[in-house]
Amino acid sequence: METFLIILMLVALAGMIVFFVLALKSKDNRRRNFAKSGGGLLVFLVLAGIVGSMSEEAPATEDVTVEASAEVKELDEAAKQEEDAKEAEEQAKKEQEAKEAEEQTKKEQESKEAEEQAKKEQESKEAEEQAKKEQESKEAEEQAKKEEEERKAQENSLTLSQEQAIAMAQDYLNYTAFSKSGLVDQLVYEGFSQEEASFAVENITVDWQEQAVIMAQDYLDYTSFSRQGLIDQLSYEGFSTEHAVYAADQVGF
Repeated sequence: METFLIILMLVALAGMIVFFVLALKSKDNRRRNFAKSGGGLLVFLVLAGIVGSMSEEAPATEDVTVEASAEVKELDEAAKQEEDAKEAEEQAKKEQEAKEAEEQTKKEQESKEAEEQAKKEQESKEAEEQAKKEQESKEAEEQAKKEEEERKAQENSLTLSQEQAIAMAQDYLNYTAFSKSGLVDQLVYEGFSQEEASFAVENITVDWQEQAVIMAQDYLDYTSFSRQGLIDQLSYEGFSTEHAVYAADQVGF
């Protein structure tokens, strides 16, 4: 388009020069006027062509401007959408972080509460066990006290025969060692009834296991025994197998 306008301008210039030259060389006024008129007309036609070309180019320029404005608008909208998307992403990220922080806080709170609850339960359990132990200790103490009272009451109500049986049982133990059944038999041999002898043996304080050790040592001081022979002899004297084996161990077998 620019090339075409340049060509028109050159043609108009050339035409003006030609008609101007013809007007100068012509002596006839009519030809001179014609040359001037022709030159003016040519200039007018060229100017009209230029104006028409410019008027045709104007819409094209306007279209380009509109297109450029549309592109700029689209770019602005795209940039705005991108900015909005970025802001939305950042907002979503912040909300997610806030949610995670809240959940973490909730978990920590629940863990703390569970720990405190477990601690309370443990303390309650320990307190309950302590109370149970104290109750059992108290009951055992009361039972021992009751038994002691019963024993004293029984001692106060002993018959003469029972008192004598107890005294003789204690005398025999001070003299030599006896098993429980052996001491009962000895008291019966001394003339006490089976009931009186059993009562006496039950109402003296004796470590029968220690009695087995004493008798084992007495036998070894008197004569020789094998381990099994000593155990059998102690069993014959009325000691339990457990007490006989214990005695053999204690004297060195």
